[in-house]
Amino acid sequence: MKAHNLSFDEHEILHELKHYLPAQAPLKDFVHHNTLHAFQHLKFYKAIRNASKIFGYKVFLSLDEFRTLYYSKRISPAILDKVIVERMGEEHLEDWKEKVLHKEYDTLISPRVGNLRANWKLVHHIDMDLLVHPILFRILCSFLDQGISIWSFPNIHKGFLASIREMERNTFTSFFKTERARKLLLEGNCKIEDLLKILVGDASFYKQYLYDQQFAHQGWSGMVSVVEDLPQTLLDHKKISTHDLIVFELLLEIDALDFKFGENWVTLGSTVKENAKDVFAEVPETELNQVLIIWQDAFEWTYYDQVLAGIQLEKGTKREIQEKSFQAMFCIDDRECSIRRYLEKFDNACETFGTPGFFGVEFYYQPEHANSYTKQCPSPVNPKFLIKELGSKKKEGKDAHFTKQTHSLLSGWLFSQTLGFWSIFRLFLNIFRPSMSAASVSSFKHMDKESTLTIEHGHHHSHPRKDELQIGFTVDEMAQRMEGLLKSIGLVKDFAPIVYIVGHGASSVNNTHYAGYDCGACCGRPGSVNARVASYMLNHIEVRKILASKGIDIPETTQFVGALHDTTRDEILFFDENILSEKNKVGHEKNEPLFVKALDFNAKERSRRFESIDTKLTVEDIHEKIRIRSVSLFEPRPELNHATNAICIVGRRELSKDLFLDRRAFMNSYNYKVDLDGKYLFNILKAAAPVCGGINLEYYFSRVDNQKLGAGSKLPHNVMGLFGVANGIDGDLRPGLPSQMIEVHDPIRMLFIVEHFPDVVLNTIKTAPETYEWFNNEWVHLVVVNPESRKVFRFENGHFVPYQAVHEQLDSVADIETLLESNQENFPVYLIK
Repeated sequence: MKAHNLSFDEHEILHELKHYLPAQAPLKDFVHHNTLHAFQHLKFYKAIRNASKIFGYKVFLSLDEFRTLYYSKRISPAILDKVIVERMGEEHLEDWKEKVLHKEYDTLISPRVGNLRANWKLVHHIDMDLLVHPILFRILCSFLDQGISIWSFPNIHKGFLASIREMERNTFTSFFKTERARKLLLEGNCKIEDLLKILVGDASFYKQYLYDQQFAHQGWSGMVSVVEDLPQTLLDHKKISTHDLIVFELLLEIDALDFKFGENWVTLGSTVKENAKDVFAEVPETELNQVLIIWQDAFEWTYYDQVLAGIQLEKGTKREIQEKSFQAMFCIDDRECSIRRYLEKFDNACETFGTPGFFGVEFYYQPEHANSYTKQCPSPVNPKFLIKELGSKKKEGKDAHFTKQTHSLLSGWLFSQTLGFWSIFRLFLNIFRPSMSAASVSSFKHMDKESTLTIEHGHHHSHPRKDELQIGFTVDEMAQRMEGLLKSIGLVKDFAPIVYIVGHGASSVNNTHYAGYDCGACCGRPGSVNARVASYMLNHIEVRKILASKGIDIPETTQFVGALHDTTRDEILFFDENILSEKNKVGHEKNEPLFVKALDFNAKERSRRFESIDTKLTVEDIHEKIRIRSVSLFEPRPELNHATNAICIVGRRELSKDLFLDRRAFMNSYNYKVDLDGKYLFNILKAAAPVCGGINLEYYFSRVDNQKLGAGSKLPHNVMGLFGVANGIDGDLRPGLPSQMIEVHDPIRMLFIVEHFPDVVLNTIKTAPETYEWFNNEWVHLVVVNPESRKVFRFENGHFVPYQAVHEQLDSVADIETLLESNQENFPVYLIK
């Protein structure tokens, strides 16, 4: 680990501090990421050991939880033995098995961060957090507010500290109770080092004090850090910095001490008996840590081994379908795994594909009548294109009691006495008859089905650029993106008459984390616009001519149709159906009922996780209950989102088509024959590792430590300024995922399964250091399936080694529907007859 020096360098320490703070964006851009991204340069187990000791995070399930999983057969005895032998040697198997299964350990975590600042309470008998945090959090919330407050801060364009100083100078009241802190602020004599000298005294403690202070409210500090670096994450941009936050908080602390003791109190540094310690010093491995690692490996490979055994099984010769009824392209999202399975079950002549749900087209999208635009591609991508919506005929629903007039004295009183009572009645009615309202978030509202989009550069608009963004794509730009899309999934020939491009989104009500339910590849938005844009491009005559010159000859009779799958309600909406030929209209009318049937059964499969639904009802009745559930004001789990995600398969559909994977798999279509040198594989893994890996790790850490790395229960959450959530009105912002999103999740790292030759995959992942880091440092696992021999190779310590599955066969299941009625737990992998 990097050596950390104890001398005070403000710029270096602020840069490092921001690196370790949570990096969760505001609610509108809620995109999953690796919670412990700051440690990603280290091997996984070393990284989480350091994070646990330094910051006090729980990073594994408890010993009792692991042992319960073992005795309930969720962890295989054979796999546990295998892991112990691999890590400790066969001669130590029995000794370590006794430790793993029976030995008692002290599991109390004593973090390094927080120890120094705890001396305020121990020595001075003053609770600094209680005195400072309530006013600090309220001021931060008011400054960052995105629409709840009627009045905004003055001079907001000059920044947080300048705005505070302006208010302090020109108002009758003060943020401070004493004169010294106020004078320091107004005179501008507010260097962090000078303020720390007043508070701490000893410069060797300055760095540790700042870590203690900022990690006492890591949610607010992390939000300020994100907004400082990416002000566009707020629709109403605010100028704030970690430096300004620290300065103001130090002033509040000085003020609190002066108010209680006068100006003659003893600095914190002078009360500490020991010398300053480096909180980032090497963390030694303990026997308990080794035991937990063994359990984690055994837990993970118990599941992985079943999947790999299923992939290696000989399943007989597949009949190649010459005439395909239709093809459908879905997002790789694990929630689309089951809908693809049902479509293939009810129509064995159809073919489905998976690809990231922005479908290779990166842009900002501006709905008609909107003042701002939003990103419709993966978060790290910075698009140069803008797609605008024109000719929208939809009318947005409105609720009168949400208007700003309700905030004023007179009209607020009138609204309370009239619409207030009506609102109570509607709230009561919603208990018994939940329904869509203006307050509901619906993926179908993202774009009007009847509108047009400015997809082609030069069409539909007189101004070719806006805010340095090009409106629409040129034909060459379209062709380049569509070539990449089709070749990456291996769809370069044998096109069906209709190819559906299906984005996904979600609907819910009273759900602060709504953006986390939409498409991560679309930056937490529904993928409807991307589906329409990609379909337009692939239907474009000039684009097809260019694609033909690249070896992709799309028949004139083939047409692409965009669609949106609402994963909460299990409903689908098709776009631009009017472009279909007479023959394809007939085919589409035949396909629509098939989608409806598949969605009915998909709803039933999802319903087994929900206590409130009887899975033995008819699929139609269950589906109706799912729809009602999605708009219930009192439902904290409209869907479980990515809960249970565990693997990502990059290969042909045949690799896993006969396996029941229980909606636990991201599935990215890929045909090695189209990409022998791994060019498109590189693009897939470059995106899939951080996106799918980020989703997986946020679920992992939110599950193992829901209080510090997750958001706790949704039930006490308050929305703060429309950008974050906190418990009550004075709590810290809660990063991570609430318990209602992770309670059924098994915290195991993601296993990437790639169908190609090991040497090609090794060269591919080494191409970009940031991609290689994910695999080499074991934040995700990687295996390769040789497409000719079906042999499996596991990536370990920089190279691939053969892997032989412990499971020699899997249980078979013929009737999945009956299986779904049996229990709520994760199923093992089954072979579908």
